[in-house]
Amino acid sequence: MGVMDLLWLFLMLSALQPVLQRRYLDAMRVRKIAQIEKARGSRVILLVHRQETMSLLGFPLLRYIDVNDSEEVLRAIQLTDDEVPLDIVLHTPGGLVLAATQIARAIQGHKGKVTVFVPHYAMSGGTLIALAADQIVMCRHSVLGPIDPQLNGMPAASIIKVVEEKPIAEVDDRTLVLADVGRKAIAQVEAAATRLLAEKMEEAEARTLAARLATGTWTHDYPIAAEEARAMGLPISVEMPPEVLELMTLYPQPVRRQGGGVEYLPQPRQREVRGG
Repeated sequence: MGVMDLLWLFLMLSALQPVLQRRYLDAMRVRKIAQIEKARGSRVILLVHRQETMSLLGFPLLRYIDVNDSEEVLRAIQLTDDEVPLDIVLHTPGGLVLAATQIARAIQGHKGKVTVFVPHYAMSGGTLIALAADQIVMCRHSVLGPIDPQLNGMPAASIIKVVEEKPIAEVDDRTLVLADVGRKAIAQVEAAATRLLAEKMEEAEARTLAARLATGTWTHDYPIAAEEARAMGLPISVEMPPEVLELMTLYPQPVRRQGGGVEYLPQPRQREVRGG
């Protein structure tokens, strides 16, 4: 075999490597999901959004909850017996209110127990989905977030505040329209959250918490950790099953050419006991 033959073989293997790696990951994911379903007697559904990269040009593609996700989740729930528990693994920055609300309502309508697992974060629409669960399982440092609507990348509550604080003659028509849409969006999300929470607490408490989450109390990226979420009255547990964390390792963030900024040996590390 000549040098050119070796070169072509190297190029072919290099081209096939990403495909083979993806096939391997897919197979490992299916095996791990099946193991969890068998151990827990549940249907496992993952809603995991990573920043992906186009294989040819290397452009980053931001993933979020969209109607395709809601269609797939609803289909998975429809294929599940009413009495079978649902285990939903959430790792998402949020997304479309329509899609998140559809998923949340489908979860709330399921007769079996619904557990949402948040290994790292479930912000915005992800939090809205979590509110529908019977139990939310988080790690000590994983977070939820506010569900206040965003319009054109701006908080609806802030747009409304601008309109309320400036003389009407100094506000352009576009901002007035956005403020009107913002009021409706906040009212809709607040009402949806109230319906989801009303089964877990008194209606007055549900309305108060829904308003706190939906009306711009914090910035949209405010991290609500497990202890704070529990203090709000949400059904929070911090007993995260190790197998869920193991499953998340099979959804790695694509690393760009310059490499990631975090490195460590991926084995459990125990304290060494030394003789004295």
